Amino acid sequence: MNKIYLQLGSNLKERFSNIENSMFLLQKTVGNITKKSDYFETNPWGHTQQPKFINLVIEIESSLKAQEVLKKCLIIEDKLGRVRTKKWGSRIIDIDILFFNQDIINQSNLIIPHPFIQERNFVLIPLNQIASELVHPILQKSIKHIKENCTDKEKVVKYEL
Repeated sequence: MNKIYLQLGSNLKERFSNIENSMFLLQKTVGNITKKSDYFETNPWGHTQQPKFINLVIEIESSLKAQEVLKKCLIIEDKLGRVRTKKWGSRIIDIDILFFNQDIINQSNLIIPHPFIQERNFVLIPLNQIASELVHPILQKSIKHIKENCTDKEKVVKYEL
């Protein structure tokens, strides 16, 4: 089984429901969700003039290959109504593959580990909750170490349901 870490985020309409629906569909089509971080509310990254996000990170076990997981994630995003208008813009749902085992993948449509993990507290804080000892296969440092040395100063607040 492949161990995959996914970051889920939403900043449009019913943010919490969007994430819950995406997890239901991931469980149904990709594999078993084995760990889930708390939900966090964060400011947008990139284009800052948009609503706040709710983010979390999940660990999922799957027999699918990385490209198959990507395809399923894109189908789920489409099914939930994601429209791609501009990079880092508002979105109903965003599903990013952070890690796929300890694989390093550099293809035109898929880069793993996700290239911005070490720059984003909204990824590192929930990821650290469920995988603090996970070692980044390129940086050769634990998630805990990367989080402690991240220069991102954006506030990441636990989202109370």
